[in-house]
Formats: sequence, structure tokens, C-alpha cells
Amino acid sequence: MLHLDIQKEPGSPIMKQIYQQIRYKILNGEIKAGEKLSSSREMSQNLNVSRNTIMSAYEMLIAEGYLATIPGSGFFVAQGVEFPETPSGINDYQMTAFTARQLEEGTIGFHSGTPALDLFPRSKWNKIASQTFNEAPVSALGYDDPQGRPELRNILALYLKKVRGMHCHPDQIIITTGAKQGLSLVAKCLLKSGSEVWIEDPSNINVRKIFFYHTDHIVPIAVDYQGIRPELFPAGGSPELIFVTPSHQFPLGGVLPIQRRLALVRFAQKSDCYIVEDDYDSEFSYRGMPVTTLQELDNKKVIYIGTFSKILFPSLRLGYIVLPFPLIEPFREWKRLGDHHSNSLNQLTLMRFIESGELERHIARMKKIYHKRRDFLIAGLHEYFPDQVKIIGEMAGMHVVAEFLGVTFTAELIQELEKARVNVIPVEEHAMVKGNHQNQMILGYAHLDEAEIAEGLLRLERIIKPAFCSSDGKKNYRE
Repeated sequence: MLHLDIQKEPGSPIMKQIYQQIRYKILNGEIKAGEKLSSSREMSQNLNVSRNTIMSAYEMLIAEGYLATIPGSGFFVAQGVEFPETPSGINDYQMTAFTARQLEEGTIGFHSGTPALDLFPRSKWNKIASQTFNEAPVSALGYDDPQGRPELRNILALYLKKVRGMHCHPDQIIITTGAKQGLSLVAKCLLKSGSEVWIEDPSNINVRKIFFYHTDHIVPIAVDYQGIRPELFPAGGSPELIFVTPSHQFPLGGVLPIQRRLALVRFAQKSDCYIVEDDYDSEFSYRGMPVTTLQELDNKKVIYIGTFSKILFPSLRLGYIVLPFPLIEPFREWKRLGDHHSNSLNQLTLMRFIESGELERHIARMKKIYHKRRDFLIAGLHEYFPDQVKIIGEMAGMHVVAEFLGVTFTAELIQELEKARVNVIPVEEHAMVKGNHQNQMILGYAHLDEAEIAEGLLRLERIIKPAFCSSDGKKNYRE
């Protein structure tokens, strides 16, 4: 029985998902020429969707030559379908979901992107939230503006100008339920099935999955320790979007230098494509002020995405997207169709939290704490793995990448770490082209105190040290 992963979500037609997934399996060789597919009736029952939907997907595949019908026998993969060769590993990511899971009690989780939730100033937030609820206009209790409360957008425009050097009008801002919704809006509004998207490699697997639901033409652009490399842009390519994390490349942590920023912006201008700038944790910079944004260089070709999940708490579910003016109306309409509006009372509470100065004070406090935890982690890595580890991307953010010399993070080694109750994510899991980051590990530290970091490093040392290879290539197991 053919397995399809169907997501019943607004803006993602089921027929299109069925068509794309069967097409992908044919092109990838998972379904061979001459192989019979389930009947429309069987497929309808298994997926719990209408038979007409199945037939529409089949008919599109027949029209494009992927399937053939034999009267009275059913649907078959057509003969003569050639499977295009792709660089090793590029397709491995496409149907792999990166899902959060609950860690076993006692596990030290070095996952990235989680703030120190136990240090959030709940009493101050609760006081503001209570006052906000009592004083909120009646409009905040009903179906509200899909673009977001004007009070929050006004204060956010001022905040971005102050802390990020951005010049944007409040009308350019749409309040979202987080960065993922911002990226989903980008995909829904700008991508078609044949659209070309260029994306950093490695990069967040969830970002790629969002784009993949709308197009299967995703082109990996290799990064180095300074970020994306414009000199590697494919000659003659015509991307609709270029996705980047210039302030703190995820996961390697590079800060894109001005020369590459200018080259990127000039390319977008010349090619008439959009740059999607994901500014996910730039507030936490440990060497001077945060770097400036691409949006500051060109507010007509750059779509800027921000979130409050990293600087406040994820369950707040508030983020924002800053758009070029021509994109405001279609994005606003897709937001309305998706969930109508983000939580209005949370928006007004956040507005007051920013206006009162509490947000900047909270960021300043967390920056000092995270800086200290980062230094403790790096010192511990050098202590446990002297001359065997290189630290990457330590200038900003909430994680570092540790590159272990002579170690390959195989599935077996990761399982051993999990048995030792330490959870880590290899950089390789976020790579489209496999094989270039097998000795690199992402270590998030913001949510861990020093005792937890120390215990996590001890567990890492016990499992990883035996995996180091000696100069003759043999594993160097400790007594």
C-alpha cells in the first residue's frame, strides 16, 4: 500500500499534496515503472478523502505522463520515466520531518532555540496582562484585524528602528503566530509548483519543509563560517526566493559580511527576486551591537521575519513579518484566511511590555546570563576535549556548533548518547547535501544552568571519547 503523508491544513490543497508526493516517489525511484497504484476507491478510503480528489490527482499525473491506465486493470506507473540524477543526499531531506519530542526525565537536552523559561519575569508580565485585559477595547475581544493590532505595529516599528536600525512603516508589518507562520505566508503568496527557491545549506529543516509543500525546486547553496556564498549562485538560475539567516546563520553561526550582503542584494535587484531574511536570535550578540539587517539595505526586495519565541517564550505564539508595500494586501488576505488574526490580548500585552521598557531590560538580563552560560560551555568543551574540538558560531545567539576532530556522528553514536540521557542534534540533520558536516554537533545552552551543562558535558565525554580515532585510523578506546 502506497504511503502518503497528507496534511489537512488551510492553504495546502489535498489534491496537490497527493499529486506532488506520488510524483516525487516516481522520480525518486520509490515506485517503479509498471508498478500498479491503488484504485481511487482504495486510496479514498485509506486517506479518508473524497474519491474525486484522488481522481483529480491521478488525472494530472496521467496528463503529465507519469501514470498510464489500462481499461479494467487500473493505474500504473508509465514506462520510460527517467529518474534525474541529483547530488548524493539532496533528496534525503524532502520527506523527513523534524519533530519536537518530549525528553525522558533526567535527560540533558542541548537543543537550540529554547530560552531560559524559568527566568522569564512572570509577575511583571501578569501585571501588565491583567491591566491590559481590563482596559482593552471591545474590538480586541472579537474578530480582529488580520494584520495585527495597530498599537503593537506602531510600537514595533519604533522598536525595530531603535534596536535594528530598520526604517519601516507600521503598515508594512503583519503580526504572525511565529516565524513559521511568516514563512508559510511567504510560501503561499509567492511560490508555485515550479518556483525556484535558493536556500542556505545547511539550514533549518523545518524551513525547507515549509517551502517543499509548495515547490519541489529547492536549490541548496553552500555556506561557510561567514554564511551564504553568493559566488556559488547557479549561473542562469532564476529564483523566486533566496532564504538566508545573515545575522547568525543557522546552524553554523556565521555573520554575513557586508561584501556578501551587498552582492546578495544586488543579485536580488538584478534578478527581480525576493530575499527572505530570518532574524531569529540576533538580539543576543556577545561582541558589540547586533549587526544590521538586509532590510535596511533594500526594503523593496527583502522580506524580514522576526519572532518573540526566542526572546520571551514560545507559547506566546507571536512573531512578525516586515513586507515590501506591494506584498501587504496578498499577505494580509492569506493571514485572514488562515487564522483570521493572532491573539489580540497577547498583542496588546506585548505592546505595553515593549512600551514600558521591560522587553529591553529582559533582553539585557538574558544576554548577560546567556553570555556566561556560553563561556562555561566553551570552557568545558575545551577541558573535556583538549585539542579535539573546534567551536564555531560563538559570537551570537543561543547555541554553538562543536566540531570534533576525528569523530563521525553516526546514527549508532547518537543512539549511544540518547541511552546516556543526553540529547543533541548533529549539524548533518539540517544539511541537504549530506557528508560535509558529519563531525559537527549543535549545542544549545540558553535554557541550561551551569550544573546541567557540566553534567551534559560529562555524559558527552563518556560516549564521544571512545569514538575518537588515533592517527593510524583505529578507534582510541579508553580503559
